[in-house]
Amino acid sequence: MSDKMNFQADVSKMLNIVVNSLYSEKQIFLRELISNASDACDKLKYLALTNPNIAKQSGQLKIILSADAKNNTLTVSDNGIGMNKDDLINHLGTIAKSGTADFVKNASENGSAVELIGQFGVGFYAAFMVADKVEIITKKAGDDAAWKWESNGVDGFEITSANKDTNGTDIKLYLKDDAKDYVDTIYLRQIVRTYSDHISYPIILNLGEAGEETINSASALWTRHKSEITEENYKEFYHHISHNFDDPWLTLHFKAEGNIEYTGLLFIPSDAPYDLFQPDRKNGLKLYVNKVFISDKVEALIPAYMRFVKGVIDSADLPLNISREMLQYSPLIEKIKHGTVSRILKELKKRTKNYDDYMKFWKNFGAVLKEGIYEDFGNREEIAGLAYFASTAFNDKLSSLDEYVERIKSDKKNIYYITGDDVNVLRNNPQLEIFNAKGIEVLLLTDPIDEFWVQVLPNYKGAVFKHVSQVEDDMVLQREETKADEGSLQKLVTLMSEMFESEVGKVVATEKLTKSPVSLTVENGQMSLHLERLMRNHQQQTAFASTRILEINPYHPLIIKLADMTMDESNKQKIEEIAKMLLDQAKIAEGEAIENPSFFSEKMSEYILKSL
Repeated sequence: MSDKMNFQADVSKMLNIVVNSLYSEKQIFLRELISNASDACDKLKYLALTNPNIAKQSGQLKIILSADAKNNTLTVSDNGIGMNKDDLINHLGTIAKSGTADFVKNASENGSAVELIGQFGVGFYAAFMVADKVEIITKKAGDDAAWKWESNGVDGFEITSANKDTNGTDIKLYLKDDAKDYVDTIYLRQIVRTYSDHISYPIILNLGEAGEETINSASALWTRHKSEITEENYKEFYHHISHNFDDPWLTLHFKAEGNIEYTGLLFIPSDAPYDLFQPDRKNGLKLYVNKVFISDKVEALIPAYMRFVKGVIDSADLPLNISREMLQYSPLIEKIKHGTVSRILKELKKRTKNYDDYMKFWKNFGAVLKEGIYEDFGNREEIAGLAYFASTAFNDKLSSLDEYVERIKSDKKNIYYITGDDVNVLRNNPQLEIFNAKGIEVLLLTDPIDEFWVQVLPNYKGAVFKHVSQVEDDMVLQREETKADEGSLQKLVTLMSEMFESEVGKVVATEKLTKSPVSLTVENGQMSLHLERLMRNHQQQTAFASTRILEINPYHPLIIKLADMTMDESNKQKIEEIAKMLLDQAKIAEGEAIENPSFFSEKMSEYILKSL
């Protein structure tokens, strides 16, 4: 009996993307299959810690390559954990399991698809670059049944019962006519030594009657001295553990000694993964104890704000039989985490000395790292010192907080900021006019996390964070322009307050505006309008909604004219019409939705026509 099933994605499109994107590096398929085999051996080794009997039949864990030149096939075998029927369906029947449709669409449209491929876990399917057909015989450790999976990569896959004496997986590739090189044992040796020499299990080349040959060094790379490791070794190990095709932006290899000893080999990617902000994204570290794989799901090993870090931590001080649950609460894990985070932060600080290089990291992972300012009390200020922001002082570069503090000219040590969705929109926000006029720099914060970390970091190196809405009363300009008459201005304020009673808390005249007739802000100490929008967008309750304040500029010719018009009751309808447009204008400048876009558009067109 066999089950014929369709892949859970548009396979023809997917495989076309894989083949075209990776055509110049077809040999990558072998690295991916060997990495998967290594992972299967890791899993069985871990399972055997608590259930020794399950691995008895396996013997020494290893990976075997068998090339058959006569039939033009290549088989990659392992005696690892193996798969059952459900595993075959879930792991090999659902291509790019997370975000499949978006992946296919984006990769099809993106000119640099090679960068996308490595981010979506499609390594196994690279086998179809060189094979017309793939056949898998597998048996899961502890199970009696074995299964056969086969597919031509086009019209689905078929699963049937099979015979296999031992646990593990055999992947047989029926090579294409133009892929005969992959039955050449000399070429296979070269590929393995280039891409998979670091694999900690023997990779054995089956030479038929000539016997067998181990073709990798079979030593865990992180256990070797740095002087013995080349940059290429590091790169290929990064590719092995990350399944990415970019090169690491940062490689950090260290050995910690003291109360607890552990070795770390960590990498920061050059490119951001597609799922960086997905809530269910796991950290990228694998935990080993004396080279024995324990888990890649120890959330306590590294904080969430460093979830972009890939690599390995290996400690001899942890017990081999420790459970994953105990690891989450282990004081030893906490010490490892503390030391690892400290090393990463120090290394990032060194890299800030090269602005252009650091910006490659910051633009990919800065928004994530800033989560640490909010979450990590102990390292809060150090992380803030690594952060860079857009600023009114520059159009084409970002500024650190240290640089901002150095540029403060006033005796009042304040770091002013404004939050929003877009830097260019923020630069033109009316609330910045007084700051621009007085030559005071303002940080332009556009990541959602910016709304939160400024609440828990009240000051940085003696400088206090202040939203632009918290401008001091004494921040005024000496002005000689004509100002609206106090009496008529007060009538206009009263009229607009009555008009907009349901939309704003109050209407006030302000000295803070220099070019705009109006602006929209909130009471001191209340959540910003941007934060309120974020909460609404995420369907959060806004029971503590901010009190909106409509500020009007008594020096602006339009406000002066409107104020004068209040002296004649017959102008009331026209004043109300223009006042509505002014409120809409203030909302648009602040990023708020306007109540009646049709009215605003109609009146805007009408007034433009009159001016022509």
